[in-house]
Amino acid sequence: MASLWPDAARLLLPLRLHSKVAPFRERQSTLHYDRSTMPLDQPHEVEKERREAGEMSFFGHIEELRHRILRSALAIGIMGVVCFVNKDLVFDALIFGPRNPDFLTYRALCGISHWAGLADRMCFTPVEFKLITRQLGEILMQHLYVSFWLGFILAFPYVLWQFWLFLKPGLLETEQKAIRGIVATCSLLFLLGVAFGYFVIAPFSINFLAGYTLSGTEVAPTLSSYVTYMTMFTIPIGLFFELPVVIYFLTKIGVVGYRSLQTYRRYAFVAILIVAAIITPPDVVSQTIVALPLYGLYEVSILVARREQRRREAAIYGTRTITDVVKAKS
Repeated sequence: MASLWPDAARLLLPLRLHSKVAPFRERQSTLHYDRSTMPLDQPHEVEKERREAGEMSFFGHIEELRHRILRSALAIGIMGVVCFVNKDLVFDALIFGPRNPDFLTYRALCGISHWAGLADRMCFTPVEFKLITRQLGEILMQHLYVSFWLGFILAFPYVLWQFWLFLKPGLLETEQKAIRGIVATCSLLFLLGVAFGYFVIAPFSINFLAGYTLSGTEVAPTLSSYVTYMTMFTIPIGLFFELPVVIYFLTKIGVVGYRSLQTYRRYAFVAILIVAAIITPPDVVSQTIVALPLYGLYEVSILVARREQRRREAAIYGTRTITDVVKAKS
């Protein structure tokens, strides 16, 4: 009986826990158990005490992640069903919108042209082309495909919020304050990127590709090809608009710095111009409309990195800059 007292005392020691849920990483506990030396029924008592204290095991984390994923999938599914039952609105107004001469982007360009006294020089008339299907179930499959991606776009803020709820308990209070509003910021940037891709990149790119012909050929793309390009011009651009957030975290962990981003600014500008020239018709106005916002994102990323890096340097070195520290050591 005397040999059991040390084990009993260890089990009665309080656990130092940081949260009821700690996904991805659990803070170190003041209590460590060697299961190999425990009686067979003793590990169950340990797990019971941990559950009562609010600490989650590895499988508890997996279960929590599963719940978050299921809720996200359910939200995407609900939004997808809403889009699926509104087939005419989705395809006629959204997917086939850039083929319509009354599309918002074309009317805006024409209005700007008249306001600037350029008559109809900037007015844009979309290229007429016919969409065909080559497989019996292609229309249904593309309908499901479009509904899924529209459901993902509409549910993106909720999916991001579920991901944040999974990560939040594992962060310190100071870390939570440092990235407060991250869900709203990322959601806004993503939706802005999708809108920019839909209203700016997609109409110019599709009309350029549809108008690029050879003698003796006729452009008649399939519905699948058209939908694929529309998806490529919207969702990836929305993810690209998350660049400032990515740069913020990379700067926070010290992977990149604003000085390196400034050094390679000219190369980034050339790369953006090349991308704009590829995805837009061969005219200066269209390329400028696409290139300027993308380059603006790069400059915003530099400002974000500069602010975060200076904040980190101030926290480490106080009021002195890192340059002053290097000079003092030399």
